[in-house]
Amino acid sequence: MKRFHFFLCFLMLLSFRAVCQPGAIQDISIDKKLKTKLEKALSGFHGDVGVYVRNIKTNRTAAVNADSLFPTASMIKVPILCGIFDKIYKGEVKFDEELIYRDSLKYDNGIVGSFRDSTKIPLPKVVHLMISLSDNTGSLWLQAMAGGGSTINDWLATNGFTNTRVNSRTPGRKQAQATYGWGQTTPREMAELIAMIRNGKAISPDISERMYRYLGMQFWDGEAISQIPPYIKTAAKSGAVNQAKSEALIVHAPHGDYVFCITTKNQADQKWGRENEGYVLIRKVSEIIWNHFEPKEKWKPLSGSDRWWF
Repeated sequence: MKRFHFFLCFLMLLSFRAVCQPGAIQDISIDKKLKTKLEKALSGFHGDVGVYVRNIKTNRTAAVNADSLFPTASMIKVPILCGIFDKIYKGEVKFDEELIYRDSLKYDNGIVGSFRDSTKIPLPKVVHLMISLSDNTGSLWLQAMAGGGSTINDWLATNGFTNTRVNSRTPGRKQAQATYGWGQTTPREMAELIAMIRNGKAISPDISERMYRYLGMQFWDGEAISQIPPYIKTAAKSGAVNQAKSEALIVHAPHGDYVFCITTKNQADQKWGRENEGYVLIRKVSEIIWNHFEPKEKWKPLSGSDRWWF
């Protein structure tokens, strides 16, 4: 009897992993109209760009260079989020643990990096700062607490993500870091990682829900999110470095949730600001996708509202 229960649990685990894997989604079909719209929007971009969209309700997809590797920039904080919560799930880290900041942790002058040595802060607040404000010092702190990049990469591999990896401060990934920076991914994998969390399939249903709530609290909402009505729920993570801009998000649209990720690299336009070609493209693609799925929705960003975008 014990052997039977063990075998049953083993089969359930295999089933859980199968539905989690980004390549295991069933009954996918191609949304040719949306793909054509995206290809037109991406035409003429001065750099490399990839886009992946999936309507979660219908499993219709549209993809352009969706399986090409791109820098994650701060989108790598989604795998770090999974890594730290996996430690919490295993009982190796306490969710309500009070942490003590040390000057040796400082990476930049973000909020966490501005703390005085010996400042106490609960772990949930560091997680919140990592996701909502994209705090780098806090993120590297949590990466280390999660067991480092290698441990997070093992979790990604176990859950079917073959291309998404942490590179920075990770043994054996020096060359990958030189090419892609902190992390690397594909548009398909980053979108499906967020979808996994949304669907309650990352680590456990209750942990997925907690992680999804974090992803729904975004300070940086001036790009893809700015093209979505403010009364529509979104969950997202963006990233940016000089030559690359990216964002992945789920939109709880009236006619069905959809997930998408857009990533760029090798951009000719490296200026920082709202008119960067990568940011303009992200907004344009987000608008196209929203209007494609919600053609009768009359909402548009108000004139002058871009003054308040971050």
